[in-house]
Amino acid sequence: MLLSIVAAVAVLAVLIIVHETGHFLVAKRAGVRVLRFSLGYPPKLFGVRWGETEYAVSAAPFGGYVRMLGDEVADEVGASDVKAYLREIGRDLLSRCALAADSRQPQPASANSAEDERLLEVAKNIVGLSARENGANLLRQQIGRELRTEESLLVEEVVRQDSVEKALDTLSETPPASLVGALRRQAFPTQPLGKRTAIVLAGPLANILFVPVILTLVFVYGVPTLLPVIGQVKPNLPAEHAGLRAGDRIVRIDQRAVRSWEELSNLVKKSDGRALRVEFERQEQGARQVLTTVIRAQRESGQNPANSASGPWVIGVLPRGDAYMQRFGPLSAGARALTETAKMTAMLVGGIARIVTGAAPLRETLGGPIMIARLAGEQAHQGVANLGLFMAMLSLELGIINLFPVPMLDGGHLLFFAIEGLRGRPLQVRHRELAQQAGLVLLAALMAFVIFNDITRLAQG
Repeated sequence: MLLSIVAAVAVLAVLIIVHETGHFLVAKRAGVRVLRFSLGYPPKLFGVRWGETEYAVSAAPFGGYVRMLGDEVADEVGASDVKAYLREIGRDLLSRCALAADSRQPQPASANSAEDERLLEVAKNIVGLSARENGANLLRQQIGRELRTEESLLVEEVVRQDSVEKALDTLSETPPASLVGALRRQAFPTQPLGKRTAIVLAGPLANILFVPVILTLVFVYGVPTLLPVIGQVKPNLPAEHAGLRAGDRIVRIDQRAVRSWEELSNLVKKSDGRALRVEFERQEQGARQVLTTVIRAQRESGQNPANSASGPWVIGVLPRGDAYMQRFGPLSAGARALTETAKMTAMLVGGIARIVTGAAPLRETLGGPIMIARLAGEQAHQGVANLGLFMAMLSLELGIINLFPVPMLDGGHLLFFAIEGLRGRPLQVRHRELAQQAGLVLLAALMAFVIFNDITRLAQG
């Protein structure tokens, strides 16, 4: 049980970091200020500030978020938005100034009162340095660069008022145009539609693009691969009629080498019912024999009794379970990873389509955190490769599901942006808030359903 919890938390933490890093990197590239990068949801346990961003770990582990400047900004920039921005400017100065601490080290978050005392000292020091001969060079040595316009406004007002709080109130009530312009340049909601779309889309895409990376590492490390050794021959099917027995190892089909059970299965499925020349090894009385037989696959009617012509081609054998670690070179591993990612994507999209159309029952297909923990523990017990394959599938699911046009998900934001692009202006704040509330209720109901479903599965064994 402990292994399941540790494996689940580790896998989810990696995938959340990948997802939020996608948002983070594209936001920074677009010039948007990122205030917090959090692993987990509040309440915050601890955090450190590095540059413009606080990196935090929060109490609820199954999630995470990137908070950008202006997330709470409405249609117009208000006094509270300007004041919050000024607070961030002050923290920038504290993190860079030698009086606060070495600017190369991350700074712990502190209370506003302590910050205000330090900022007042820093502001007075900056003004004192500026008044000295060669002040510009001294300031560059102090903070590593020249003061920005918005920083100069804050420093001068703090010194003039001899109080950080009074300076923030004054500047936020009647903000200079240059201060408002700086805020709008760095705030998320005031970015062009294309930039906002790229920032939101980057999270799901990061998870999707992470899949071939994981798979490449797994294939280089080695994946357990079933050998084409027969464990069971089903009665009254082509393999039995051709004389195959349990323990036989298939080595060639139509002169093509067969190295794994997957290759055997694929050749049979692609045979389209034509005769196959099968070479196999058999141990008999201590001697190894290489024998040949001809098998013609037939359709498996059990898949769809109403239409036996739609089932896959089979010969009626099951694997014994013999396996080996199959390893690939970096290039072949990368190529195989891309192919497997495409297959996994098609399989996942098909599965979602079956759920939507009702072809697959919800209770059998949907799972929540308990099921994730259980599966993670099972795969961890089976080895690193199995856990990596599980992580790859979960990353793909996280990326694709986040693209669903549901408010509270990234796809919901993309839907709002699409509507904005068609209308030429964004939806009203009230309408967006109503949609977000509806999305929150929907996701809460879904989470309750999957958790109840997980508990039911556990109770039923």
